[in-house]
Amino acid sequence: MVNSWSLAYEVMNGTMDDTYPYKQEFLSDNDDQAAHHFDDVNLNIQANSPYNDGWTQDFYKEELTKMTDSRNKYHEDEILSDIQDYVSGTYNGHYTGTKHEYRNVQTIDLMASRDLASDFCQANILKYGSRYGSKDGKNKKDLMKVIHYAMLLLHFDEHYGKPKMTSGEIDHNMP
Repeated sequence: MVNSWSLAYEVMNGTMDDTYPYKQEFLSDNDDQAAHHFDDVNLNIQANSPYNDGWTQDFYKEELTKMTDSRNKYHEDEILSDIQDYVSGTYNGHYTGTKHEYRNVQTIDLMASRDLASDFCQANILKYGSRYGSKDGKNKKDLMKVIHYAMLLLHFDEHYGKPKMTSGEIDHNMP
């Protein structure tokens, strides 16, 4: 019987390869093999090369489409769309200012003005991440909040450049 203790014994004694030989099959996974030979850059070059005839260009364009379509097999496109909708909705949420001239001000803006935004984001990532599965079951909204706060953390920790300073002007045209 193979269990972790017997495998550990074989590793420690240096007999793992003899006892459990591993047969390498190079053609067992066509997707993996294709990934090494048909990367996006190569396919883009072949698909748009003026040196290739129309049929060859079409072939590579189709291969590129197949490759990019199959890379998001875990619903990434849907998740990104949901995240975009969720984040957009937060700008009209209940944590924005109630008076006309402060409707664009959010709690995170106040935190940023006191250099607390990064810590605030990290704390909320932990809060909503640990709450997921405990409060209201596996609540999708908790995960949306984790992702949103992670995005804000990327912003406030300057992974995309220095945050832009607000103009300080009040938007008097806002409804």
